[in-house]
Amino acid sequence: MGVGGDGGADFWNSKLPGKLATLAALLIVSRVGVYIPLEGVDRAAFAAQVQASGLLGYVDTLAGGSISKVGVFSLGIVPYINSSIIFQLLASAVPSLQKLQKEEGEAGRRTFAQYQRYGALAFAAVQAVGQCLYLRPFVDDFSVGWLASSSLSLTAGAMVLVWLSEALTELKLGNGTSLLIFVNILSALPLSAGQTLVQASGAGNTAGLAAFGAAFLAITAGIVYVQEAERRIPVAYASRYAAQGGLAKASYLPFKVNGAGVMPIIFASSLLALPATLARLTGSSQLDGLAAALGPAGGAYLPVNVALIAFFNYFYTFLQLDPADVADSLKKQGASVPGVRPGRATADYLAGVLERLSLLGSAFLGALAAAPALVEATTGLTTFRGFGGTSILILVGVATDSARKVASELVMSKYDQLDDLYTQDSKQNKP
Repeated sequence: MGVGGDGGADFWNSKLPGKLATLAALLIVSRVGVYIPLEGVDRAAFAAQVQASGLLGYVDTLAGGSISKVGVFSLGIVPYINSSIIFQLLASAVPSLQKLQKEEGEAGRRTFAQYQRYGALAFAAVQAVGQCLYLRPFVDDFSVGWLASSSLSLTAGAMVLVWLSEALTELKLGNGTSLLIFVNILSALPLSAGQTLVQASGAGNTAGLAAFGAAFLAITAGIVYVQEAERRIPVAYASRYAAQGGLAKASYLPFKVNGAGVMPIIFASSLLALPATLARLTGSSQLDGLAAALGPAGGAYLPVNVALIAFFNYFYTFLQLDPADVADSLKKQGASVPGVRPGRATADYLAGVLERLSLLGSAFLGALAAAPALVEATTGLTTFRGFGGTSILILVGVATDSARKVASELVMSKYDQLDDLYTQDSKQNKP
């Protein structure tokens, strides 16, 4: 069995075919649950209301239409995301949780993950009851029994998605949560494209359709460029010298321009949707006015959205990467940034770099948030809002990440094949 040049043979001789088949099966299961409806709900009327709400329609896009279809997976992976966010925030403030993550190895990380599952269960139960109460006007025969059984079904569906997410992550072909959101958005792409074509052809807006397509391609190209862009900070290791006295190999710290990814936009959208959610539950006229102002058509939507994105991008960037931890790690390894003293000075230098990158990332994410309104004003087509820059960012980001991991799996499979060959040769050469 060779390990050289035939890419097709390398692929089929690796574990990738089995992993990809498992990945496809898990993603199919995640979509099947969307089409298993709750009993006794007027789904057509509810779907019309969801589509009439800009923010709720956007969340429905991320959930692959499961909210408007009122399926058992209606809650999506949101409870798990909420739990993860809460525990990540707690870990930065509670020393015992921080110790679990960073100092207790694999056992500590498993315990921390279990806490996140418990949190996801609690969020799912509360959100399930809230969603069922919100569905009350659309239920044919609302009762305590229906509320209990439907809430239980939604909670169970959310926990199945948690399991699917973790199973997908274990395949090492991408983050499970991101892959679930990816396939949900991808499932909405044909409908969004069809609506755009119908709207453009009905109005005879050929020029608008061409501009719409150009905007889609331009945004995609821009996302790919920014997602791959990074600031490389050179690092010198005291022990890595060649015979001539220079560094044996150049090393650097890669900092992504948009290191926070799409999470700041998701956080901002969740906060913007909160007044509308509370208004529906309480019937408050004041909250109705606030929700209208913060809705996609409201005057406060764009400035508040961009401000929230900038805040969350800054916070999430430093939540993911602590300059003090990086500086301490470099010092322990005998490494330093050329021209910067190890320790505190390195931490301050890295913090300054991250702040500037955070500013660039915020500008990029803010532009993506503003893109739907700009494209609507330019083309006269209104279907872009449900499938806008944020959705494209998720699609591109997850696709490129998974492509890199598939390539890594192929490389690792070649090493495994070499190990097998050496093992066979050593056995055959034994007297």
